[in-house]
Order: sequence, then C-alpha cells, then structure tokens
Amino acid sequence: MSSTTFTSEDAAMRQPLPPGKRERGVWLVVALTAAMMVVEIVVGYATNSMALLADGWHMATHVGALGLSGAAYVFSRRLASHRAFTFGTGKVQAIAGYTSALLLGLVALAMIAESAVRLLTPLAIDFARSLPVAVVGLVVNLASVLLLHVNDEREDGDAHDGDHDDHGHGHGHGHGHGHGDADDHNHRAALLHVVADALTSALAIGALLAGRYLHWDWLDAVSGIIGGLVILKWGAELAYHAASELLNVNLSLAVEDDVRASLTAHDTVRVVDLHVWPLGGGARACVVSLETDTHDVLHYREQLARFAFAHLTVELRRPPHDEAT
Repeated sequence: MSSTTFTSEDAAMRQPLPPGKRERGVWLVVALTAAMMVVEIVVGYATNSMALLADGWHMATHVGALGLSGAAYVFSRRLASHRAFTFGTGKVQAIAGYTSALLLGLVALAMIAESAVRLLTPLAIDFARSLPVAVVGLVVNLASVLLLHVNDEREDGDAHDGDHDDHGHGHGHGHGHGHGDADDHNHRAALLHVVADALTSALAIGALLAGRYLHWDWLDAVSGIIGGLVILKWGAELAYHAASELLNVNLSLAVEDDVRASLTAHDTVRVVDLHVWPLGGGARACVVSLETDTHDVLHYREQLARFAFAHLTVELRRPPHDEAT
C-alpha cells in the first residue's frame, strides 16, 4: 500500500486566499444590477419605452458578465498558488475581460438594431410610468460605479501598505491583486459594464423627458442607437487590451528598453536575447540572455530587482573570445 506525504508547500497551495475587495464589490453590484434589471424590463414592455427596455436588457447581459467577473476572481484566487499554473492565474482575469468585451459588443449591436426598428415603426410610449424607473435605474448604476471604484481604491491601498510574497520573489505566483485597475482587465470590464449601464440610463432619461415635454418621441429610439455605438467602441477597446495580454503582446516596450539600459549601463555586457511579457493582473515576466565576463548571476538579478518581475530568468554566456581561449 502506498502512502502520500503532504509538505507544508502542498498544504499552503490548498489554502485559498480570502476574497479581495474588488471581488466582494463585484458580487454586490451583481445583486443590485439583477434587481434593477427585472424592474426595467417589466416596465419597459408595459410602457413601450425602447430606451428603458434597451437599458433593462443591457443590464441583463451585464448581470451575466458581472457574474463572470466574480467567477474569474474566485477561480484565480482559489488556484493562485497551484503549481499546475506555471505563471499564476493572472490571465484568467484577461479571459473574463475579453469575454465581457464580446458580450458588450453583442449587446450594443442588438441595441442598435432594435432601436432602428423602433425608429421606423414607433410605438406609443407611457412617459409618466417609464420616467421614474429610468431615474431609479440611473441611481442604481451610479451607486454600482461608486461601489466598484471605492473597493478598487481600497484594494490598491492595502496592496501598497503591505508586502506581498508574490511581489518580492523572482518566481512568485501573482493573482492579480494590487496591480491597479489599468492592468486588471476583469475589474475594468466590470466597471465598464456598469458605466455603460449608467450611460444608457442617462440617455433614456433624456429621451423620455424630450418625448414627454417636447413631443420628440423619435429621440427614444435615437438614444438607443447612440448608446449602442458608444458601448460598441468601449467593448472594442477592452477586447483589444485583453487580447493583447492573452497573446503576450508587450504593449509597454519602454519597460524592455529600461531593462536593456539598466543591464548595459555599467558593465561590459551584451544583451543577446531579451523578452518581457505580461502574465495578467499587472505582473510581468522577463527572460534575458547576456554575454559577459562576469559569472555572478545575482549581480544582474539585483540590477533588475526594481522592476519587480514576478518571474525572472537570467542566462549568462561567455563572450566568443573567452570560448576561443
């Protein structure tokens, strides 16, 4: 009979990290958005308001997308230290962000198509009943934006106040916390969804007010088209950045140039090969091959310590004249 011995490293690997503030914020927004979604869809159908209905269905897809963002946080957090993920789980968030971007694009196209139909074949709108719901929807969306933004700032603050193991080692497994919203495509996608909801709610209110007091009923459908075009642009930008990370595209070539300059500033060394790429969640990896007379690898690792690479590999080669002798 065989037995299995678990080391302390294996035990640590099986202890999931606690939920971060961004994750908790996303789940709170899911609950708020789901409740408002039901109200807007029901009232939108009852009042024939395309602007309100578009906002409601837009919210429905956001409930799914925000749920995906929350699930991505749970997955990446629970498996952050699992050795099967060689470079950590940071790109799980990029996958979620890219998927959310595709959902944004589909919703935007559906909004544009339905609004065009309503523009050609308008229906009577019950402005008195739809306006209050649109206002409540805007309040909920703004509260969701504030909730995500506040939790984002708190998590970034916690990350800077304390020292995390995955920031200080050359081969840590980062899980996406504390790197800033610009690098967390999952959080950026969640925030973009609620901002898009706020935009469509604001457009719906403006269109309903114009229809009720100026009799510009056509503006209800036009607001859906305008909102769809704006959201389509946001989704395309998010998809571009998330896809670049998934494909290991180094969008910040300045970091690579800084690494090269740092290595060649004081020593007689030639950079033979250098690669810097994103790992997700703001973490980066670096592999560099050097031709140098120095054989102290730690010397070059210390030179690159300020870049805080999650994974760093330094290879030293002898110059050709050394090999000849």
